[in-house]
Amino acid sequence: MDKIDWAKEHVLFVANEIPEHADTLDAVELRPKVEPWLTALFQSEHLTLLMGAGISYAIHDMATGKKSVEMNSQKFKVFADDIEKQAEKSASCAGRGTSNIEDRVRVANEIACGIRHLNPKFFAVGTPTAKDLKTDINCVLDDFIKGILLTEKNVLESKKASVAIEYLISFLVSFASRSATRERLNIFTTNYDRFVEFASDIAGIRLLDRFVGTLSPLFRSSRLEVDMHYNPPGIRGEPRYLEGVVHFSKLHGSLDWIYHNGYVRRIALPFGSESIVPYLPKADGEDCCPVMIYPNAAKDRETAEYPYVDLFRDFAAGVCRPNSTLVVYGYSFGDEHINRVIKDMLSIPSTHLVIIAYDDDGKRVSSFAGKLRTAQLTVLIGSHFGDLKTLVDNYLPKPAIDKASIRMADLLKARGIKTHDSGDEEKKDEGAKE
Repeated sequence: MDKIDWAKEHVLFVANEIPEHADTLDAVELRPKVEPWLTALFQSEHLTLLMGAGISYAIHDMATGKKSVEMNSQKFKVFADDIEKQAEKSASCAGRGTSNIEDRVRVANEIACGIRHLNPKFFAVGTPTAKDLKTDINCVLDDFIKGILLTEKNVLESKKASVAIEYLISFLVSFASRSATRERLNIFTTNYDRFVEFASDIAGIRLLDRFVGTLSPLFRSSRLEVDMHYNPPGIRGEPRYLEGVVHFSKLHGSLDWIYHNGYVRRIALPFGSESIVPYLPKADGEDCCPVMIYPNAAKDRETAEYPYVDLFRDFAAGVCRPNSTLVVYGYSFGDEHINRVIKDMLSIPSTHLVIIAYDDDGKRVSSFAGKLRTAQLTVLIGSHFGDLKTLVDNYLPKPAIDKASIRMADLLKARGIKTHDSGDEEKKDEGAKE
């Protein structure tokens, strides 16, 4: 990895070959090399897609032409200096550099827990109570949730919303259209927004998660190996698997997950709503924000690990398998609990990691990738590869279930007709023959 110049605008590392002029290559020159390689990797026995905030930023930018709403500006008022100091320390230990809201909420919850366990006589007069801090946590989370909702609303109401969502659909379909005879695609995301769910509904992709139910789906800790089948007309025997089915997990929770009456449920929150409050269930004595976004702990129950521990167990079980490929897009490698699982996956020789990133902010991508075996690693980084439109138009493979195009290509090949991917020289030869 020391051969890679991470300062270049375009960095290509494919199949142990690094072009000397990687910073000047364009899609025409790169496509014949990158697209077949990704297509081969996508046909691995097990395929997993991990998405971070980068996918949401890309959709928002494509739809509105602006950066998404800043969701890391929320500050605490109670124990503000202590929370900020410890949050920065926590982020530094995790290799993240700058702290984010997750660091602050985690520290605030730990302080509130400590205050509850200590005798009030040890505190000076006027010291904020655990209730005061909990109220402040709720205010911070409320502002954070409003920011996420505003991001969804901005995309939904933008003039280019259909274009942005269409590209997201094409992105997801490139992964989800695996042949039904292969292992189902696993999608994991650290995002709280619902862009993936929104696009999947439009595309007809069926997301299978741990929630069971219709009106108020309930999170089940037991792993339900549910799948979808159909019986071909006129054929007797075992049913066939339905295409376009995906196992989906949100590792850090979701905007529409709440903790209510001892259970984690998913509420019917419309995409791009003005506020979440009208959709929250009525409950007496609520002293905390019921929305399950990591690392929010609800009430005095030990929910700091529930349901997240089940989700991370799914992530480890999904990627740590032989002949597995993990594709990472828009994730900055700032979560050590996720990085640890990826490192464990790569201890299996037949696994492969594909990193697609717009930039290397904080040098976290290069720091993580630099410690890995190059034979198991593909890195596509820079504004060229990380741009969602460029990626979908040029490098992601066509849907594997597009059988009509496959048949047409086979017919053209059998008849000696060159396709558009044959290259400029072959086209010139054709013209000379004519």
